[in-house]
Amino acid sequence: MSKLTATIKREFMELLPPTIFFFVILHIVAIVRALMTRGTGISMPTSASVTIAALILGKSVLIANMLPFVNRFPEKPLIWNAGWKTLLYALVALFVHYLERLYDYWKNASGLIAANDQLLAEINWAHFWAIQILLVVLIANYCVLAELSRVIGRDRFRAIFFGPLPARPTGQGS
Repeated sequence: MSKLTATIKREFMELLPPTIFFFVILHIVAIVRALMTRGTGISMPTSASVTIAALILGKSVLIANMLPFVNRFPEKPLIWNAGWKTLLYALVALFVHYLERLYDYWKNASGLIAANDQLLAEINWAHFWAIQILLVVLIANYCVLAELSRVIGRDRFRAIFFGPLPARPTGQGS
């Protein structure tokens, strides 16, 4: 296997867990939003747009994890890094969530400032914060599981969570 192929495979395998996680939670959030806004005429995101968002968030997590200030507390108990990452990711989620709502208003407004004014006047803040709370709880779960996996190792985490992998017959490579 060439170095480029090995790098692409490694990147893909690192991208997979956060992308799958965000794919599932964003669909949960989309379903909750659809149920909360049923009958209001508000358009809901399609599964394709949720999938694209999950891919973007999965890659964003990998990029964020490379920044020096993200793993700020590696030697402290897990709650420190999990809490810190939850705060960072939740702030990003809040910003993206607000921009998503702003975009919905911008489509029908004369400009960005008018759309923001209309959004602030008309948004159902209870729904907005309900979705944000759901996102924070789901992000916190992700951060706790990711930190636990980092500390005990991916293979051990996988074995603890899913059970031991079947033994490979001798003589077979990876």
